Amino acid sequence: MSTHGKKSLNRSVFIPAFAIILLAVIIGLVNNELLVSVARQLFYLSLSDFGWLYQLLAISTLGITAYIFFSKAGNIRLGGEHAKPTFSMAATFAMALTGGIATGVVTYSVNEPIIYLGNVYGEISNQAFEPASSEAAIFALARSFHNWSFIPYAMYSIVGLMIGYMHFNRQQRFSISSTLTPILGNTERNPLVRAVVDIISVLAIALGLASSLGAGLALISSGLEVEYGIASNPTTWLILTLVISTIFITSAVSGLKRGIRFLSSINAYIFYAFVAILVIIGPLNYILSLSVTSLGYWLDNFFLWSFDTKESGGEALVTWWTMYDWSIWIAYAPLMGLFLARISYGRTLREFLIINWILPSIFGIVWFAIWGGSAIKWQMDGTLDLVKVVTESGAVSGLWGFLQHLPLSALLIPLAILTLIISFSTAADSMSSTIATICTKNMTANEEPPRKQKVLWGLSIGVIAYIMVAFGGGAQGVDGIKFLAAAGGFIVLFLFALIVASAAKVFIMQGSQGQQPDALNQQAEKAYE
Repeated sequence: MSTHGKKSLNRSVFIPAFAIILLAVIIGLVNNELLVSVARQLFYLSLSDFGWLYQLLAISTLGITAYIFFSKAGNIRLGGEHAKPTFSMAATFAMALTGGIATGVVTYSVNEPIIYLGNVYGEISNQAFEPASSEAAIFALARSFHNWSFIPYAMYSIVGLMIGYMHFNRQQRFSISSTLTPILGNTERNPLVRAVVDIISVLAIALGLASSLGAGLALISSGLEVEYGIASNPTTWLILTLVISTIFITSAVSGLKRGIRFLSSINAYIFYAFVAILVIIGPLNYILSLSVTSLGYWLDNFFLWSFDTKESGGEALVTWWTMYDWSIWIAYAPLMGLFLARISYGRTLREFLIINWILPSIFGIVWFAIWGGSAIKWQMDGTLDLVKVVTESGAVSGLWGFLQHLPLSALLIPLAILTLIISFSTAADSMSSTIATICTKNMTANEEPPRKQKVLWGLSIGVIAYIMVAFGGGAQGVDGIKFLAAAGGFIVLFLFALIVASAAKVFIMQGSQGQQPDALNQQAEKAYE
């Protein structure tokens, strides 16, 4: 391990980022309606006026990622020809999967297909078929495949791949701004440029993580209320916040090789167990039949959906689902990229993409097929009215209605609650460590940031989440901070566009084809062995 001097606080990043987050909390406490209103307007403006840019970037990212995977560039090894991976393939995949999706697939694998199927918020109003029809069922699962597979994971992968390549093979700083060197040249070394890039990234992830944790607190407490009669109130939320914060701060302090690897392994096994359980007790023939048809429907409509800026699908479907998803994935991409780069030393770019792009995308499709397919079947045959549950109790309530219907609900509901808690803990662990890395000077990928930084950011994220749920106007407070996080994604959008352009320049225009100079390999190996 190489050490590049004492690890001191990077004040130019930490102070502005922390101050802005603190200001958002204060505004949320003093005048929550103002925070919600401004954030909503910013968010809506970005997705309405720049929807075309989100879509072009999404499909371009997919294309460049696929090119790197299939071309000779895939042979490039992060760290040089003889670099050895730090973690096994299974451990790396578990960390990438659970650190990246957090609770998204658990929450939305039931709710999203059901909302489409029932046209709950007008998602299929522009389509030629009726809600609850067989065509609506195929559409619901196909659209979920589109939103939760190859495009979003390409967004994470392209950033992680660029950070890893520039750091391990081109000897650049371990930072998001280093990915811009191919485009900006020496300008990236300007302290102001670096600070602005890092501040934007820290803000996006801190607010995004706080918003998802806030929504998660409400989701977990609703599960406790449904199953155990424990009321959803500030006291319940406080206890949950303390439990989750304690888990992820303890894990973060223990370091990458112990904490995150341990948590993510537990979580991955729970995910695998859920898949197995639903394969056994779910309507397997229907799941397989609907999934295959939906895959064909998705492929048939892939380019229309990838370029649609609401002119075809309508605002409810495109702006408030797909575009909103893209904005959140892009907001997370810079810091997920740092995390994925940290755990991928010694991998070829092709192996990196198998672990972080191909396998999570396939897992997402299988997960939605099994959970979403089961929910659609029971909705269609009248066994369970999840559309009514969602309409009456909110967009994420379908999950608990679904689990209550299962034969082993007494076991599966607490298991789902445990999965949600560990998912948030794993994501918060990886992200608070990564934020601490950005806010610390002279960091390399194989070094741990100071514990005090991890604890400070961990506590900050927990406090923001709790305040927004308990005192920020209830559900509206969570919505407000989610709008704020997505609006932050709009700022990251332009940074993300530059990173994608850098990847295109390095791997396509300049034709990095895997034949790295021996001197470069030796230099990389000397620095990181």
